[in-house]
Amino acid sequence: MSVYGFAHLRNRRPHPDILEYLERIQATLEPFGGRFVIHGSPVEVLEGNWPGSMVLIEFPGLTEARGWYHSPAYQEILPLRAEHIDGDLLLIEGVGPDYDPRERAGKLRAGTPQS
Repeated sequence: MSVYGFAHLRNRRPHPDILEYLERIQATLEPFGGRFVIHGSPVEVLEGNWPGSMVLIEFPGLTEARGWYHSPAYQEILPLRAEHIDGDLLLIEGVGPDYDPRERAGKLRAGTPQS
């Protein structure tokens, strides 16, 4: 099942390190099957407020996502971004093509623990 690396980035500050990070990140993703789904595209806020931008990277699974993040190649370039952009990064497991939210509602009504 796909896993997503979701980043909410705030207070972006232009810096040459950011350009280097952008030039190098793709090579860190490729060995783990990672691909950009969303990368700083403009957002249309329909509810609440959203300061910053979003990045969404898809991986084949949790093993690959964790492997990418902890890889020496990514850890080497991580400070290029982290020192100039505030943000949060999460790994989130997706749902399969047969997902039905009604089943989740039924489990919640029955008090069944959620995974």
